[in-house]
Amino acid sequence: MQAYKLKGKIDSSGNLVITEPVNLPPGDVELIVWQATETLDNTTTPASEPAPETPKRKSRIKALQSFFENSPPVPPDFDADQAKWEYLKEKHNL
Repeated sequence: MQAYKLKGKIDSSGNLVITEPVNLPPGDVELIVWQATETLDNTTTPASEPAPETPKRKSRIKALQSFFENSPPVPPDFDADQAKWEYLKEKHNL
């Protein structure tokens, strides 16, 4: 099975309209639809603008307070399952 990533729109009547040509033979297809999210273009942000301060993480365990306060924030695209898999591959020489 081959997967294709296409761009499309939902019109006012709720129909899916694919906005680019598809080179597929006629026949039935299965669709999986994700709603597109807008991405921010960081190149338009001036370099002199300070980065927004990240909220400090609190911990009731005193030994971990400084660790959480000084650790960098987790990136929004971090995949915990992928990180676990990478760790296990390295650990077991896969």
